[in-house]
Amino acid sequence: MKRKVFTTAALICCFAICLAAAIADLTGKWTGTLKMPGEDDFPLSYTLKVDGDKLTGSAHTPDGEVNITDGKINGNDFTFNVPLHDGNVPHAGKYYVDSVGMDITINDTKFHSTLKRADK
Repeated sequence: MKRKVFTTAALICCFAICLAAAIADLTGKWTGTLKMPGEDDFPLSYTLKVDGDKLTGSAHTPDGEVNITDGKINGNDFTFNVPLHDGNVPHAGKYYVDSVGMDITINDTKFHSTLKRADK
């Protein structure tokens, strides 16, 4: 009985460590482009930092760096807002080992982009 409890506890700890390592990999600089219909591609650049279930960091815009707000992470899924002069731009993403899939909502229209790690 003690062996079964110990084995179960050890497996839970290993799973938690692996999950924490996977989530921690979202921390860093990510870049990509946003394809806007009828316009040139818009460059995207973010610096993200994970702290538990909180996501902080900044978005790099042509007007300068803007701190992201309301950042949350749940497993490999995350959300945050980028405050701009005409309101918040909601972002929702999913972290993969080598990329980030990001949905960005602008004026009630959802756009998708894939970001790659810039600092490796």
